[in-house]
Amino acid sequence: MQEERVAMVEKLPQYLIDDWKIQDSWRLFRIMSEFVEGFEMLSRLERAVAIFGSSRIGPEHETYKKTEELARLLAREGFAVITGGGPGLMEAANKGALSEQGVSVGLNIELPHEQLPNPYTSFQLGFRYFFVRKVMFVKYAVAYVIMPGGFGTLDEFTEAITLIQTHKIRPFPVILVGSAYWRGLLEWMNDSLLGSGIITQEDLSIIQLIDEPSEIVAYLKDKAIV
Repeated sequence: MQEERVAMVEKLPQYLIDDWKIQDSWRLFRIMSEFVEGFEMLSRLERAVAIFGSSRIGPEHETYKKTEELARLLAREGFAVITGGGPGLMEAANKGALSEQGVSVGLNIELPHEQLPNPYTSFQLGFRYFFVRKVMFVKYAVAYVIMPGGFGTLDEFTEAITLIQTHKIRPFPVILVGSAYWRGLLEWMNDSLLGSGIITQEDLSIIQLIDEPSEIVAYLKDKAIV
């Protein structure tokens, strides 16, 4: 019976968090190296805007074109653009920034199904650990722009507003783009969270909803603190 249990455990997939049971102390050096490399490479950035969005939206989609236009306008105004470095809307943002000779940064992440870096970056950094990568976004961005996306995009969005709400980071603009896409979420927040007293109106005011790229750039020029 014991042998059957051992065989069953050995067949289970090896997830990153489970791997901490093996040589835990050595794992810390890998984490430290990712922090050090990130700090060294990104410390030169000025006025960087992080743009998040789905990796599954391609060049033929209107949202891809809008993301590219937004990044182009940001670069024209001297903003650097940081993305997750992958395909889809990340690619669109990097492409738009690079087309204006702007600083275009990709912070790629290792995934079970490999996320290949897009070719439109000034420089790329690769990360194994999501939490290290997320620190880089928060530390070096003066604003978050959230395009339509899935769980990963929602994760970056909700973490940012939580850190601002709890005063763990300096407040910065958090902008949702796409009224039709985000309206349901915002209505739920207003009706269920605010309506139940779980959050305050001040918490909700962290979030801005702006659809037009030119309006987003104008808002960031006024509100983003370097």
